[in-house]
Amino acid sequence: MVQIKNPILTGFNPDPSICRVGEDYYIATSTFEWFPGVQIHHSRDLANWRLLGRALDRVSQLDMRGCQNSGGTWAPCLTHAEGKFWLLYTNVHHHMGGVVMDTPNYLVNADKIEGPWSEPVFLNASGFDPSLYHDDDGKKYVVQMQMGEAFTPVRFDGIILQEFDAEKMQLVSEPKKIWPGSAIGITEGPHLLKKNGWYYLITAEGGTAMRHAISVCRSKHLFGPYELHPQNPILTSFQKDDLALNSTGHGCFVETQNGEWLTVHLCHRPLQRTGRLVLDREENKSAPLGRETCLQIIRWEADGWPRLAHGGNSPQETVEVNLPPQPWPKEILRDDFDGPNLNLHFQTLREPVDENWCSLTRRKGWLSLRGRDSLASSFDQSLVARRLQHFQASAETCVSFQPKNFKQTAGLIAYYDRLHYHYFRITAAGEGKLKLGVISSENTKGSRYEVAQLALAAGDTIFLRMENKFAELCFAWSLDGKNWNVVERVFESTMLGDWVSPHSNFTGTFWGVCCQDLSNRTAWAEFDYFDYRPRI
Repeated sequence: MVQIKNPILTGFNPDPSICRVGEDYYIATSTFEWFPGVQIHHSRDLANWRLLGRALDRVSQLDMRGCQNSGGTWAPCLTHAEGKFWLLYTNVHHHMGGVVMDTPNYLVNADKIEGPWSEPVFLNASGFDPSLYHDDDGKKYVVQMQMGEAFTPVRFDGIILQEFDAEKMQLVSEPKKIWPGSAIGITEGPHLLKKNGWYYLITAEGGTAMRHAISVCRSKHLFGPYELHPQNPILTSFQKDDLALNSTGHGCFVETQNGEWLTVHLCHRPLQRTGRLVLDREENKSAPLGRETCLQIIRWEADGWPRLAHGGNSPQETVEVNLPPQPWPKEILRDDFDGPNLNLHFQTLREPVDENWCSLTRRKGWLSLRGRDSLASSFDQSLVARRLQHFQASAETCVSFQPKNFKQTAGLIAYYDRLHYHYFRITAAGEGKLKLGVISSENTKGSRYEVAQLALAAGDTIFLRMENKFAELCFAWSLDGKNWNVVERVFESTMLGDWVSPHSNFTGTFWGVCCQDLSNRTAWAEFDYFDYRPRI
């Protein structure tokens, strides 16, 4: 037996889709505006997971330039059939306000989970969260939610099904609505499975916050009609204030090689926001780690319905499964930038790394970033970052940077999206001087906290550090890497998280390094290392 501690994938790993091939388990999760797209983890015991890579590593597969906060790759579906891996995903172009959403859906496949993944096939744009169902007669179907318009009675307009021809690589039928959703509403994230002659439709409902849930219905016929589970929803944290795992929903089932069943699902672990009223209201809380991935054990009852094995419909923090432990070697979280590639945990915003602005060869053993757009831009941001995966953690870097004017900046950043960040930056302060300060942005409001003024020569090497302690974020700096000056002000880490803004609620905090040059895009900042350390 192996004990599984939830969440199994910490820090911004939402919308999980799980797939088993033999004794190997794979989970695909959403990456939104971060590139490469669709994060894939691998396990052999369901308790120990390693980041294997990301599927969408080319602009031809995922073009996100200009996409909004929390746009990009939503809710992938990973399956395996006919010796191939199949991956469906949405590249959301527009989702904030307006009459309609722009949600083109695509399919790629690969012979091996590591790739390479094929060029994408466009499916449709009638909604998001597509999944691929492989029926036992060899036919394939795309199942997804259907999005209405702002003025239609139901914006989340039920679940639709279309046949997909794998030889022609195209949809070959008109969509048919197979389920309108339950009274919970906001029906999305559908997955189909067949067991003992029944088709089971598993959906997310309630919206991906406190009211989130997994709903189940079934039918003897693929196209319905579907009857609702008598104890629906089968999983939710709604109105259960004592639970550590909140917002539980968006499920996908898997059967182990030993005949046990489990569901993956997402969760939040929110913190009370500093200085806010302690009320059971989402606007007073924040989830800086974003939505994470959990596992629960499923039991199939005599009536043919699935239920949580431990009873009720609340998630458990710890479950056990009948598999032997198979841990992976310890991950290397520090990157000294000595190799040809960045550490696997690093991602960039909306576009792939390119030598003209992000180089590991310009100065050997350093990461060089050329300043481009501001942090408010949806286009050319020179930012390299990794997920914050722990409530208590620290990050440290050493930067070499000599800006010529105040339009050239570089440093260490805690980043949620282009409107929410704390940026510990270096910039010019007049003739022969640098200044060090923290720039913070919350929605459209910015603030600046001056830290120190230094001689320009100090820019040869300045060490920067940040440390997170739940709702608090602290900064420090040093000229020798040994004697540290702690910034007096303590910053609110919960300002960077889900629920903070009505316009950016789906990702999670990233920590990294960046550079901007709003004058002539010629300034380069060089970073000797990036050291991420959990403080558990």
